[in-house]
Order: sequence, then C-alpha cells, then structure tokens
Amino acid sequence: MNIAYSWLKEYIEIDLTPQEVGNILTQTGLEVGSIDEVETIKGGLKGLVIGEVKTCTPHPNSDHLSKTTVDVGADNLLDIVCGAPNVAAGQKVVVATVGTTLYDGDNAFKIKKSKIRGEVSEGMICAEDEIGLSQNHDGIMVLDKSAKIGTQAAQYFNVESDYIIEVDLTPNRIDGASHIGVARDLAAFLKQNRDISYQKPSVDSFKADNTNLPIDVEIGTPEACHRYAGVTISGIEVKESPEWLQNRLRSIGLTPINNVVDVTNFVLFETGQPLHAFDASHLKNNKIIVRTLPGGTKFTTLDEAERELHADDLMICNGEITPMCIGGVFGGVDSGVKETTQNVFIESAWFDPVYIRKTARRHGLNTDASFRFERGTDPDGVIYAIKRAALLIKEVAGGVISSEIIDVYPNPAKPFDVEISLANVKRLIGIEIPVNTIKNILKALEIEVVKSTNDTILVTVPPYRVDVQREADVIEEILRIYGYNNVKPESHVNSTIQYSPKPNPEKIKNLVSDFLASNGFNEIWSNSLTRASYYENGETFKAENTVSIFNPLSQDLNSMRQTLLFDGLEAISRNVKFQNHDLRMFEFGNTYFKNEGKNLEKPLDKYSEEFHLGLFVTGNKNDGNWTTPAQPSTFFNLKSYVENILAKLGFNIEKLKIESVSNDIISEGLIYKRGDGKKFVEFGFVNDKLLKDAEIDNNVFFADFNWDFVMQQIANHKISYTELPKFPSVRRDLALLIDQDITFSILKEIAQKTERKLLRSVDIFDVYKGDKLPAGKKSYALSFVLRDDEKTLNDKIIDKTMQRLIVSYEKQVGAQLR
Repeated sequence: MNIAYSWLKEYIEIDLTPQEVGNILTQTGLEVGSIDEVETIKGGLKGLVIGEVKTCTPHPNSDHLSKTTVDVGADNLLDIVCGAPNVAAGQKVVVATVGTTLYDGDNAFKIKKSKIRGEVSEGMICAEDEIGLSQNHDGIMVLDKSAKIGTQAAQYFNVESDYIIEVDLTPNRIDGASHIGVARDLAAFLKQNRDISYQKPSVDSFKADNTNLPIDVEIGTPEACHRYAGVTISGIEVKESPEWLQNRLRSIGLTPINNVVDVTNFVLFETGQPLHAFDASHLKNNKIIVRTLPGGTKFTTLDEAERELHADDLMICNGEITPMCIGGVFGGVDSGVKETTQNVFIESAWFDPVYIRKTARRHGLNTDASFRFERGTDPDGVIYAIKRAALLIKEVAGGVISSEIIDVYPNPAKPFDVEISLANVKRLIGIEIPVNTIKNILKALEIEVVKSTNDTILVTVPPYRVDVQREADVIEEILRIYGYNNVKPESHVNSTIQYSPKPNPEKIKNLVSDFLASNGFNEIWSNSLTRASYYENGETFKAENTVSIFNPLSQDLNSMRQTLLFDGLEAISRNVKFQNHDLRMFEFGNTYFKNEGKNLEKPLDKYSEEFHLGLFVTGNKNDGNWTTPAQPSTFFNLKSYVENILAKLGFNIEKLKIESVSNDIISEGLIYKRGDGKKFVEFGFVNDKLLKDAEIDNNVFFADFNWDFVMQQIANHKISYTELPKFPSVRRDLALLIDQDITFSILKEIAQKTERKLLRSVDIFDVYKGDKLPAGKKSYALSFVLRDDEKTLNDKIIDKTMQRLIVSYEKQVGAQLR
C-alpha cells in the first residue's frame, strides 16, 4: 500500500518528516517497508527543455528523416536529426539535450551526441510517450505558441516530487489501506502528546439536483451483499482528468484513465472504500439486481477474458438479469465508462468478505477492490464515499446529481461490545498504564468507552475494525498506541533447564550451514506454498501426491511443495535476470505429500511431511582473473560438497550403496543409499526441460538430502577408533579397457568383493575416450591402495593380489589390461 506524503498531509496537519512519519507508523503496527522520493513522471523530466524549431530541411541521406536546428535558449542552436513526420519550422517542442536520461518502463537510456546517417544530432525532439506524459506516439509533441524558449519541461508541465511511504499491510489491518486510515492511526499516536486530529473532506454540500434518473436496487443474495448504495449523475463529459488528480494517482503508481474512473480510484485510496462506475445506459429497466447466477454462465471482464462463473460468484446485473460486473472484484467489458458515456451510476457497497475472497481466488483476480472487500471494509463508510465521489465527478466532469442516494441496507452492522479487565491489561502488556491514559487512547482510536469500573472497562468497537473483537485485541490496540518502546524490559530473565536431544538437530543444521557458507553458499528461504502446475504429468513427484490449498491466495500459491527444487530454480532464474549467474545456494525446508490409497484411520494420516536440505550450484566455480581463467561448476564440484557433508556427519562413504539415477527431475546423477535401500541423498544434473521452463540457460546441479533420515542415521552412529597403522601402504595402478556402459562404481564393487583383507581404497585418476580405442570402449585408470595391518607387504603378495583383481575384471566385465 503506497501512501503519498503530500496527500497524507491533506488530512492531518503535521510538521514531521517522511522518515519520522514512517517510524511512527511502524511503531503503531503499520510497518513501513520503504520511503522513496518520486516524481509524478519518472525521472522528473530532468534535462528536458522547451525549444523552438528554427529550420527544418530534408535529411540529405534519408527520405524519412529531417535535419533541424532548434533554439533551447542556449548560446548556440542545436542541430537535431528528427524522424517524426509532423516536425516543422516554427514549432515549440520538448527537447532532450545531450546527457538527458529518458525512461521506457524500467529501462533507461541516455541521450548522446551522435551522427545519424552522417549528420550530427545534438539531442532529441520528443513525443509524449517518450517522456512519460501519455502513450501517444503519433509524432513529436507540439506545444502552444506561448511556451517560453528555455523553460525547463518539469516547470512547464508542473511535475511534482513527493515521498512515497510503502506500508506493508498485514491482513488484519485493512483499516490502514487508505490515506485517511493512515492519518487516523497517526493522529491517535500523536494525540497522546499534543492536541491534534485528522480531518475528512466535507461532503455537506452533497444534494440531488433532480430525480430524473432514479435506479431501483434489489439484493437477491443478501448473505453475500449486506449493503448496496448508489447514485446517478447525468450530463457528464468523459475526458482527461485535471492535472492535480492525475498527479495524485501517478504518485502512488496508478495510471490515469479518464476523469470518472480516476475519481473512483482516488476515493478508493483516500477512504479505503471501493467504488464502481457504470454507464447508466446499460442499466436496463433502470434497475440493479445483486445476485448469483447459475454455474457455467459466461461473462467477459474488462480485460476481455471470457470467464465461466461459479454458482457462488456474486454478480451485479441489470433489470434483465444481464451480468455487468463481478461484484467487488472486476467490472465487465461492456458496462464500464467510455468516452461516449453521458450518464453514470456510482456503486458503493459492503460485500461479504468470504464470498469476495473465494470468487477472486477462483478467477485468479487480485484487484484493489477485492483486496479490501475480502478483508472487510467499513459498512459505515459506504455513504460518505459515494457522496465524496459524486461531488468530485461534478467538479471534474460536470453534470448534475440526478437521483437521491439509493441505499439498501437490510441488516445494519453493529459495533462490537468488548469488556476488558485492567488486570489483564497489566498482565499482557507487562506494566501498569494509568486508566485515564487507556481511556484517551481508546477515544483516539474511535473506540467508545461505554462503562468503566475500578476493575473493568466496557467498550464498543466500530465495525470497520474487523480485527478488534476480543479483549486481547483491544489490549493490543492500547499497547501499540501507548508505544512498544515505552515498555521497558525486566532487569532479569527467568529460564528453565530443558532437555537437549542428542544429536541436537539445531546444532547439526548450524554445523552444515556454516560449512556451506564457508564454501561460498548463500542460504535461501522459500515459501512452502507453490504452483500445483509444477507437478502436472510428473513421474518422480506425482500430481496426485500434491497437497492442494482449499482457498489459495493465487494460482501461484495453490499447493504445498513436494520438493525444494522448484523454489530454488525460481531463485536462480530471478538472479540470472539480474546478471548474477554464478550461484551456490542451499535451503533447509519442509516438503509435503498426500498419501492416497492407504487404510487411513484419521484424516491427517493421509498427509506426511519431510524435512530436506537442497543444494544448488550453477555458473562458474570461480571468477576469472589475469592468472586464472574462470572455470565452470561441474557435477564433481557438487559431489564433493555432498560427500564432505556426509563425512562431516560421520558417514563412511565407502560403505554407502551408490546407484546412478535418471528421471524427470535429475537427468543424470547418483543416489547414496544405506544397505537396506533407504536414500540419504540424490544429486546430479537438473533435467533440461525444467531448466527451459524456468528460463535458465546454464546447467544447474541439485542435491536433495532427506534430512529426517540423515538425522535418524546420525543418532545410530557409534564412535570407534583404531590405532594408526604400523605398516606402510602400497599403491598399484591398472589401466583397463572396458565397455562404455561400465561405471566406476561397478569396478569399485568388484575390487572390494575380490580383496576384502588388504584393499584399503580404490580411486579413478584418468578417463580416456577417443578414436584410438575400439568402438564402444573407454579406458579407466584406477589406483589401488593395499595394506596389511600385521606385516609389511612383499612383491609376491602384491602381485598375487593384483592378478586376482585383473582376473575378476576380465571375467565379470570383460576388461582388458592396457
């Protein structure tokens, strides 16, 4: 939620800086994420000046360019090559001089002195879209003859600068989703030390000019629409909004559309009450019917998408029960305000939050209106907002108010009655706050004190505070205005002795995290909610095992993750787009599964949860420099990290069962298992299809540890020791010609079974594949370390052992000694 500092000051007189306002809001529970200085037009039109085209002749080397000289009030005329077809001598224009930065969305480019088709160009004559004034690119912008040469464009177009306070709203604080709401909270806090209050713009001048266009309203689904109000305005002129209104909307990141729609958006961000403007000519029989329609009904929304309605979608229909708008969510393509609209019907309503939330999720729509309705708007603010909008529309679009306010409100909202105990106030806050201070805070928060005794206070909470309905909620309100910083911590801390399990999971996790961080890894934290579409047609992680969210926030967060992989790929893709290609990341996190087809006694038995560790490696292993070129990360880099983690945790790699893996997640890799088949870790190359879907061009290497199983195994580890060997080891090498499909793990297993007593280790130190070898063959160079713990080995025993190994290789895999 963006709050414009200058806009906020229209409702409360303060001399605080934006930073001081931000600090206060954060203290009171409206956490401020950032404070940025902005202009109503990006870049503030810095470097652009008003100029006059003195001469305009055809470009000697182009049939679509013009060569101009432009006076910008400097000592010399500027030579500018222009491609616009409407450029002509005598025009007053906007000129971007050399060094000016222009913006195209998030992209920026600087104007430089250059040669275009052999002719010098010392600037640029601008069109409206090139400087952010509109989307118009019909040609250069031609100004009124009265424009003064040399005037800064920012001054000419009255570009304003402001500070934007970004408030990170929590779901329970929808009362702060407007400028008046923020001013109300700010005033409540400041009121404890000064005489101050916030002011809402007056709507006392509202009155119907005539009743020539009355509209009947019928609520057919009262459980979904608790209040519906409206008013008509006739004889309006739909056009561009005045400058002040456009600047207000631009300052908070909105694009002006037209004067009527801009007013509804302005009032939304001013009061927090969503409004909708209908072209009154579409209200057949001069009637509004608020109801649901049969499931499967087709409806085309403003984005020109045809949607299939659910039976519980609340619709705003005309007298012929033709749907015009998805209530509280999104308008229809036909009934909105257009340039030809002359009469409008302004809607202001109080919809049921659950209905709106479910409809928005079903259709994947998240609008400013649905954001507020699904959290709970102020039922008592419906009429104020409609009066405010009607008066503003008359101001900016003309016309007359042609009906009384239609207000259908069958069951008025009631305030919440809450009794608080002063003893509980002290117990929960930790200090005793004077009763008068508590009452003043409650009054500042517009919470009425009905009755007060020595021990309790009975209050009524206004309906717009949907999050304050219990005693603890009221006490929290008292604390946040009193100030968290005013509650001093105790001088001593009470603690209890707790049993620490061994091995301590947190210590083990921190040990591995420190190891990875010291090797250049960054830890990431991802959302456990993810897209169900990741698991569609999956083999390793099947769609039927996905835990789906009944009421998801969006289609991107509609299921629980089965693997850490997709979150990691999203993080890699995001970093790559910001030119950060060389990445090593890790994440500890839970994964979730739905177990179907089992005899499950309890509902929760069909769900399971596992704790995993994921490693991600991509890009270069090291940065290149003048002595060492950059080296790409490889599978073996990841393998070394995996084996070092296992070794650090006490695993004997030699005793693990190693198998190759190839599936829809890991295209080529290894699995390390225990003898009984339980998997510790799976790692390798991420499947190319997944990388393509994530828009990643480089190889990504991924390791997936089942951390729950790793921890179980660590608990069973027994520490043992042996004496240092008294007798020396001996190394012997063999170069073997083998089939292409024979892996090192097979050769290692054969060696270990052939010589159990003397063989200490087997390693591979060279691989050769080339046209000098027979087709389908490759060469492995293996090293064997032998040692007898009881005596020194002699050549006879060594040669006999190596011969047995050679024979085993020949018999079992058809190896040939090179």
